[in-house]
Amino acid sequence: MGSQRYLLRKVLHAVLTLFFVLAFNFYLFRVMPGDPYTLLARSERLSRDQINQQIDALGLNDPMVVQFVNYLRDTLTGELGISVQNGFPVTTLIGERIWPTTLLVGLSTLLSTVFGLLIGIRGAWRRGSTFDTSSLYGSLVLYSMPEGWMGMLFLLLFAGIWGIFPAGGRQSAQQLTGLAHFADIANHLFLPCLTLTLGYIGEYAIIMRSSLLEVKNEEFVQTARAKGVRDRDVRWHHAVPNAILPTLTLVFYSFGFVLGGAIIVERVFSYEGLGSLTYTAIGQLDYPVLEGVFLLSSAAVILFNLFADIMYGYLDPRIREA
Repeated sequence: MGSQRYLLRKVLHAVLTLFFVLAFNFYLFRVMPGDPYTLLARSERLSRDQINQQIDALGLNDPMVVQFVNYLRDTLTGELGISVQNGFPVTTLIGERIWPTTLLVGLSTLLSTVFGLLIGIRGAWRRGSTFDTSSLYGSLVLYSMPEGWMGMLFLLLFAGIWGIFPAGGRQSAQQLTGLAHFADIANHLFLPCLTLTLGYIGEYAIIMRSSLLEVKNEEFVQTARAKGVRDRDVRWHHAVPNAILPTLTLVFYSFGFVLGGAIIVERVFSYEGLGSLTYTAIGQLDYPVLEGVFLLSSAAVILFNLFADIMYGYLDPRIREA
C-alpha cells in the first residue's frame, strides 16, 4: 500500500504539473508582444481568406476561457496549430526535426553520463592522485566553458584549419545510400556531439565524485573493508550503488531535455534539429512553433522526472516511507 500511494502521489503531481505547463503555455504566447491576429497578418504564405480561416479555426474571436478549452482539446488530440511563417502544421515541422535532435542530444547525453560517472568514480576512489587532480580541474574547466564558444573552436580547428570534418549541416547535399549515408551522417554528427559531450561531462564527474566521497567514509563501507572484501568489490558492490542515487535525478533530468534541443550548438554547426527550429522561430516570432516546442520539451522533462522519482523510490525504500 505504501508503494501504491507513493506511485499515485508522484503520478498525480506529474499530471498537475503538466496541466500547469499547458495553462502557462497557452497564456504566455498570448501576452507576449505580437498577438495572434498580427502574426497571422504578417504571414507571407497565407492569403487573406486563409488568414480568416485560421482565425476562425483557432477560435481567436471566442472568449479566452473557450479558447483555453479548445486548446486543451486540440493539444490532447495532437493538433498544435499552424506555423505563421510557412503555413505548415507545427506537428509536421517538429516531426521532421525531432529525430535528428534525439540522435544528437541523446547520444551526447548518454556518452557524457557514462564517461562522467566513470571519471567521478575513479577520481573519488583515488582521491588526491594525479588522475583525481587533473580530472577535477578538467571537469571544472569544461563545466564552466560556454558550449557555443567551444563549438566555434572545434569548428575553426577541425573544419577550417585541418578540414577533417564538414563545417555544418546534418548530411551532404548528394543522395547517399547504405553505409555511405550512415558514414556521412556520423561525419556531420561528430563535432556537435563532441561539443555537447564535453560540455556535459564535467557536471556528472563533479557530482559523482562528491557523492562517492561522502559514501566512502560511511560505516557500511568500513565494515565491508574490515571483513576483508576486495577493494574492487567494495567500490562497485557497496559504495557506488549508494553513491549513484543522488545523481540519478540529474541523469533523468538531463535526458528530459533531449527533446528541447541544443539551440546554441545546433546554430553554430547549422544542424537541422529542434534547436535550430526554435532559434528560427524566435527570430520570426513564430509563436505556434515556439508553443509546440516548449510544450514538447516541458512534457519530456516532467515524464523523465516522474521516471526518476519512481526509480529512486524503488531503489531506496526510505523515500517511499517518507
